[in-house]
Amino acid sequence: MPRRLSTLASLLLAAAFSPAHAATTYGPELQGFSYPHPVQHYKFVSQGEQLQMAYMDVAPTGKANGRTAVLMHGKNFCGATWDSQITALRGAGYRVIAPDQIGFCASSKPAHYQYTFQQLAVNTAGLLKQAGVSRAVLVAHSTGGMLATRYALMYPQAVSQLVMVNPIGLEDWKALGVPYRTVDQWNERELKLTADSVRSYEKATYYGGRWKPEYERWVDMLAGLNAGPGKQLVAWNSALIYDMIFTQPVIYEFPKLTVPTVLMIGDADTTAIGSDIAPPEVKAKLGKYAVLGKEAAALIPGSRLIVFPGMGHAPQMEEPQEFNRQLLKAMEE
Repeated sequence: MPRRLSTLASLLLAAAFSPAHAATTYGPELQGFSYPHPVQHYKFVSQGEQLQMAYMDVAPTGKANGRTAVLMHGKNFCGATWDSQITALRGAGYRVIAPDQIGFCASSKPAHYQYTFQQLAVNTAGLLKQAGVSRAVLVAHSTGGMLATRYALMYPQAVSQLVMVNPIGLEDWKALGVPYRTVDQWNERELKLTADSVRSYEKATYYGGRWKPEYERWVDMLAGLNAGPGKQLVAWNSALIYDMIFTQPVIYEFPKLTVPTVLMIGDADTTAIGSDIAPPEVKAKLGKYAVLGKEAAALIPGSRLIVFPGMGHAPQMEEPQEFNRQLLKAMEE
């Protein structure tokens, strides 16, 4: 083979197997991506749309304790990203239900939907009713923390405990001066998402500037969904969800929570929706979880704060063994 062709072949081969390569794509409901447990579907009608929520319903492997843990994922996450926690919880005797909310991952992406945390809470309540669950521990991460707060306010009798892991919405970004993005602007932004941009953001925000090979699976999941044949619908639903997150703060209602609450906070987290377009003087004040965690704990009656020093937005994925140990201990107490 001529040297030039040999060099070209080597470059193409290297590109094909580099972490930045985004050849894998998934369908609009994450078809083709492997979940750690069998996926079921809750079918229902909402806002005139025939919808389905994908979820895993996993039985305990240890001696059953009669309790159910419902895991609520974040914005750039899915039920599948709770894999390690599902294993730990079921080993401790919990039944575990991990849904994908409407608009996310393996669930429906409606062409038209008014996203509110109340609506997502109602959807989740319907799923749990069908599954025969009347009372559960909510374990909620990131945007899931905003949803779990709303769920606990709407259905306090159905929540035995609330565990929030680096929830967002611990500050009201619009009130602090972050500019408003229209849904169309969010949509334009989401259509530009790539594996490289996902990896760069997650490394800086989720993992404190560190990276492990096992994180690549979740880059592949998100980038592959956004690059797949349903990318227009995926991006549009993502834009609608971002608008919901930005415009529907729950922080003002933290004092109204009546369920036992635990906050688990990686204190190096800097997540703040819209900070990328905020004026420098505003951006400098946002996303300081070392402070926000303490402030949120002070607002929630009787809450307890567990801090993971130096960890980012996803301590359950950054150091799963230590996180799971702390989670189980908190849930037992």
